[in-house]
Amino acid sequence: MNKQTQTEIEAAAFRKLIEHLDSRKDAQNIDLMNLAGFCRNCLAKWYRAAAEDRGVEMDYDQAREVIYKEPYESWKEKHQLPATAAQKAAFNKGKV
Repeated sequence: MNKQTQTEIEAAAFRKLIEHLDSRKDAQNIDLMNLAGFCRNCLAKWYRAAAEDRGVEMDYDQAREVIYKEPYESWKEKHQLPATAAQKAAFNKGKV
């Protein structure tokens, strides 16, 4: 496989991941962190870093809007639930 094809496949898989996360707003970021060690905010940070590595200026809020498909504060207000004690405990246990 050539590099261009690989990049196109990776980009398509990334877009599918973003679509999937958008369709699963019930999957809370803290649950993603507890289970997989990353969340939507992590993706936004990686997206921003990749943009900046290529000379594209982007702030964290702009990157979050790509990942959340709307401003983060709006998404948070509509979809983010308060973390339970069990979620917080699992999150803190995972911080080693």
